[in-house]
Amino acid sequence: MRLEPRAHVPFWLNIAAPIAAVGLAFAFCALLIVWAGAPVLEAYQALLRGAFGSVFAVTETLTRAAPLIFTGLAAAVAFRAKLWNIGGEGQLYAGALAATYFGTGLVTLPPLIMVPFLFLVGAIAGGLLLLLPVILKLKLRVDEVVTTLLLNFVVILFANYLLFGPWKDPLAMGWPQAAPIIEEGILSPLVPRMRLHSGLIWALAFAIFAWGFIRFSRWGFQIRAVGHNPEAAAFAGIPIGATVLRTALLSGGLAGMAGVCELAGLKGYLTLDLSPGFGYTGIAVAMLAGLHPLGVIASAIFIAAIYNGADAMSRAMSISNYLADVLTATALLLVLASVLFVRFRPRLR
Repeated sequence: MRLEPRAHVPFWLNIAAPIAAVGLAFAFCALLIVWAGAPVLEAYQALLRGAFGSVFAVTETLTRAAPLIFTGLAAAVAFRAKLWNIGGEGQLYAGALAATYFGTGLVTLPPLIMVPFLFLVGAIAGGLLLLLPVILKLKLRVDEVVTTLLLNFVVILFANYLLFGPWKDPLAMGWPQAAPIIEEGILSPLVPRMRLHSGLIWALAFAIFAWGFIRFSRWGFQIRAVGHNPEAAAFAGIPIGATVLRTALLSGGLAGMAGVCELAGLKGYLTLDLSPGFGYTGIAVAMLAGLHPLGVIASAIFIAAIYNGADAMSRAMSISNYLADVLTATALLLVLASVLFVRFRPRLR
């Protein structure tokens, strides 16, 4: 058997292939549920109820999806230019650190200005953090996978130092946390008595912006060209270095805004458990979405639903909630395999 490129890919195949891949992932995880001694249908019903079975469940799923949209966009934009940004977690914390520095009383503005200001400083911090690995990549050909990954630990350890040292809130009863964000910088709730906040609106707005930027702008065309074929792009006169630097600023900025979203929308103050791994999960979100900015929205909601639903299923059926990790990883692998068969047609020799 050999694989030959398809001259034309039908639209229905682009839609059906990832859906079938996700269905196969659920079928595979059904075997694990049977192995755990639980009924499959009841387990999946509990998962569905935990994700969308009530107003509370829906708002919790959307609350978890908001930072995943930001980190998914960060990965999708960078990967489009073949910039392998694995540092979304560190950039998220960099954005949260910047928002904490400016948002705990150093700057006081009206809410209509304070919230965009915090997103701006968070984006600048995340973008600047990614610039160092990109400069090392362009000047010295240092692998950005290694540098961005290691910078995650540097930033988190720096946050750890601040929270146990100069930024520790004396009113926190000894807990390692920073002073709270001032009221003008807090993201407003979208549903009364629920945790869902306006950070979701910001995430959706930037997903639309990223799609329009990549699809219609000159810089977006340059990003796509560099990602498809950097040699051809350079031959056509596209500045490779400048394009990668712009991509880094945009990607790191989106990840930094994820930190502001969690800090000002959910926590209210900086802690070491601000992110349970949103920066890493954002990579899976981007890959499941096929690096499409609008697809990131659906992908982030899907993964958030899996994790929230798995928690409910674990409580109801005594099944480990680590099944969510297995389901997400299996779906990612099968979706990547489906992309291969969308682009290529198997032929018998």
